[in-house]
Formats: sequence, C-alpha cells, structure tokens
Amino acid sequence: MTQGGGVAAPVGGQIFSEILPYLEVNQGNEEEIEISEEMEAPDLLGRTLAEAQKIAKENEIELVIEDETEELDKQNVIVKEQIPKAGIRIKKGSKIYAKWE
Repeated sequence: MTQGGGVAAPVGGQIFSEILPYLEVNQGNEEEIEISEEMEAPDLLGRTLAEAQKIAKENEIELVIEDETEELDKQNVIVKEQIPKAGIRIKKGSKIYAKWE
C-alpha cells in the first residue's frame, strides 16, 4: 500500500494558497490584511449613463455598461437596470453592471 500524502500535500497547499485569498480568509499574516470599506450600491436607475459614471467614480466603484459602443450617447441614454440593485452592501472597487434603454 502506498501513501498519497506525499503527493497530495503540495498540490493541496498550492490550491489553498490560491483559493484562500480569493475568499478573503486570513492566513495569519496580519500585515497583509486589507480592510475593504463597505457601502450600499447607489441607485443608478433613471439616470443618464454620464450621471451614472460620475456617481460610480465618486463612490470608487466600477460601472460596466452592457453593449457599450463609442457611438453611445451617454448624455441621453437612461439606465433601466443595475446589478447589484441599489441598497445592496458592496465593497469599494466592486463592479455595478448597467443595462440601458
């Protein structure tokens, strides 16, 4: 009978070293802990894309506009849907996805 621990341990260690930071699990490195400020997602519905981009920038979040093209008139196009919805707790630097009319 052979023991697989000698083979599995390094592989498992590599997997956990990649997964744990993604899950924001503290690995005991206090100096490496980054404090992420949480906020409520702003309400972008009914605003122009230009207004929505300004609000996103002010709140330090990224606005991803569905089907964005260079010809899109951001001064007149209105946000009709956003994900996550307004009021949901998000971290600064998060993305909000916007659909327009």
